[in-house]
Amino acid sequence: MPELSHRRRLLVLAICCMSLLIVSLDNTVLNVALPSMQRDLHASTSGLQWTIDAYTLVLASLLMLAGSTADRIGRKRVFMAGLTVFTIGSVLCSVAPNLSLLIVFRMMQAVGGSMLNPVAMSIITNTFTDARERARAIGAWGAVVGISMAAGPLVGGLLVQSVSWRAIFWINLPVGLAALLLTLRFVPESRAPKARRPDPIGQLLVIALFGSLTYAIIEAPDSSAAVVAPFVAIALTALPALLWYEPRRAEPLIDLRFFRSAPFSGATVIAISAFAALGGFLFLSTLYLQNVRGLDALHAGLWMLPMALPTFLCAPVSGRLVGTRGPRLPLLIAGTAMTASGILFAAFEAETSNDTLLLGYVLFGIGFGFVNAPITNTAVSGMPRAQAGVAAAVASTSRQLGQTLGVAVIGAVLASGIGASSYHRAFVSAARPGWWILTVCGLAVLLLGLVTSGRWARRTAERTADQLESAEIKNVVGVPAGS
Repeated sequence: MPELSHRRRLLVLAICCMSLLIVSLDNTVLNVALPSMQRDLHASTSGLQWTIDAYTLVLASLLMLAGSTADRIGRKRVFMAGLTVFTIGSVLCSVAPNLSLLIVFRMMQAVGGSMLNPVAMSIITNTFTDARERARAIGAWGAVVGISMAAGPLVGGLLVQSVSWRAIFWINLPVGLAALLLTLRFVPESRAPKARRPDPIGQLLVIALFGSLTYAIIEAPDSSAAVVAPFVAIALTALPALLWYEPRRAEPLIDLRFFRSAPFSGATVIAISAFAALGGFLFLSTLYLQNVRGLDALHAGLWMLPMALPTFLCAPVSGRLVGTRGPRLPLLIAGTAMTASGILFAAFEAETSNDTLLLGYVLFGIGFGFVNAPITNTAVSGMPRAQAGVAAAVASTSRQLGQTLGVAVIGAVLASGIGASSYHRAFVSAARPGWWILTVCGLAVLLLGLVTSGRWARRTAERTADQLESAEIKNVVGVPAGS
């Protein structure tokens, strides 16, 4: 990629952030619309879970493929294809006549979305080569998540209240088209020095693992063991097969050598934990505010602002802290705040009082605002630039997998706890185990942030980067592995 002027780099960052905005906004807007969709499409709790998880599951399954493909055939080309497919999928979602087709069109959206976030992060990584400048750019990238969380509930509530839930998908059309035209004009093409070969077997194993595990979790409360058991068996077979097969490929879909770096491994697990907490938090909060408290979509969106605004405000602060002091402090703040929020709901039933509900939302917003920048920066900063797409895709996959599992697990726990009872009578007690799970997720962020950001962890990252760089040089010049 040619060296760009400062103004051009900022423009590229803005274009990449537009893609993140429509993907992130789509999820936050959808959560506010869930109760309306449930009534209109006669959906069960598991049906609502699938409207979210069908998207995040496909996204998680294809992100690494999209990242490596972009490195191989061109990041700009793949990015533009993703914008096109995502925008078309959004239009189809808005006219879906039933729940089944809505889920299918959400999966189409996800195919496009898989080509956006990891590829955009790879473009940013290759555009901002200075470490501090890149950390600030990633902080701005993280702030977009906060913008989507702040705007999503309000925009979604207003659209659902004044038009219908179908209108929430319309907002992707102008943003998607604008990002497509700007990318065509201003984003330079780039690719890795040496193309990586496709890994179809690895890709199929990833899809089998993620898909079967998610299906088993979501359907467990309403299905017999005989129905769920085959999917559990597929997941238990796919995981060891993936761990056995991938190291034996010269160019695997998942380069397991990345995980020799303690910060990278920590960032992966932290991403799963943090986004599982986010998925579960939004799912529980939306159903509680509208189905238990009886708020309309707009007022439920307003109630989510105390969580969304701190996320928006803290994300750029986190990015600056990562750039000047490293990832440890933001991760410790994030883990502490998210754990405190979970305990407030799990142990003190924060839902039952406006004051504690507000405090719980603020704490979670602070925690989530601080967690995103250190995840992203740690995932890509220690890796060779030639593999930036794959490294960024692993981080993005971890996020989507976490959100998928969060909605699946929390929804299953809630469905099991409520049973045949009404939401009004059983919701708070049925949701308590879910809040304890979110507390454990926050605690994982705190402890892993402490362990994987010290001197020992940095040394493992340096060794891993040197090994990967040496292996990459050998691949480029054609020296056989191990020589």
